[in-house]
Amino acid sequence: MLLLILLGCSVKNINAQDTLSVAHAVKSVSKKDPLRATMLALAFPGMGQIYNKKYWKVPLVYAGFGGIIYAIHYNSTNYNTFIKAYQDFTDKIPETDSYRALIKNADPSTYDPVLHPDTYDPSNAEWYRERMLRQVDYFRKYRDLSYIGIAAWLLVTVLDANVDASLSDFDVSDNLRLALEPVQMPLYGQSLTGFTVNLKFSF
Repeated sequence: MLLLILLGCSVKNINAQDTLSVAHAVKSVSKKDPLRATMLALAFPGMGQIYNKKYWKVPLVYAGFGGIIYAIHYNSTNYNTFIKAYQDFTDKIPETDSYRALIKNADPSTYDPVLHPDTYDPSNAEWYRERMLRQVDYFRKYRDLSYIGIAAWLLVTVLDANVDASLSDFDVSDNLRLALEPVQMPLYGQSLTGFTVNLKFSF
């Protein structure tokens, strides 16, 4: 009888050991504040990405701003050059001839009504005037668009920081799986076997 009691206790101990739960390592997720990320991105470009620990995005932020600033400089420089040339070409002052630096391959006597009033061709003069005016409009348009681009790119970086912070605790672990399962699909009163795609979340 004593032997049976001892055997029963040992079996219970074995079963108890088999049913022990194993502790799983829990991955800690750092929750970011979307409002703080937004304010940092607005205060200083790139700070929102640094706050979210997306350091690889910071060079992209400044590359975008650098490209837009270069576009502003390029278009502004050319706009100033052509607007001055246009003004000099249309005034009556012989000393103001900055347009001649832009028209290098043409004889001024064929298009300049101020320096060569007796030999210039009015059609040539009108063609050069319209050409300079078109260039003025072109570079002014893209200079203004470049200024708008600065604000648009800043908005993109702020939204990026906000979205990254909002999704900072989104679960992308291996517990998410995609499974294919058969399902009965009714067709004109009949049941047919087919396949559908279900996304199952396991926690």
